[in-house]
Amino acid sequence: MTQPKFKIKKGDEVIVLTGKDKGSKGEVLQVITDKSRVLVKGVNVVTKHSKATQISAGGIEKVERSIHVSNVALADPKSGKPTRVGYKTLKDGKKVRVALKSGETVE
Repeated sequence: MTQPKFKIKKGDEVIVLTGKDKGSKGEVLQVITDKSRVLVKGVNVVTKHSKATQISAGGIEKVERSIHVSNVALADPKSGKPTRVGYKTLKDGKKVRVALKSGETVE
């Protein structure tokens, strides 16, 4: 089975649409295509208890967990509000992502 293609990429600014972190913004740190999930900086932060090892000291640390890609939307570069993503081919033949709310290209 082929893996799905996501319109959200690593480094994008996204807004969380549902869940306990609804409305919060963050940068995509990682896209997990086989599980359809994204890791967003500062979103879905949980407390993890780790045991001490020879390499690291144990203790309580805060780590981000992944959330489903359907629960996030790209932040519009112009207004900062959530938007859908489309594709447009430029005159030089280059295919770019476009924010459908404002029509701005997304880098």
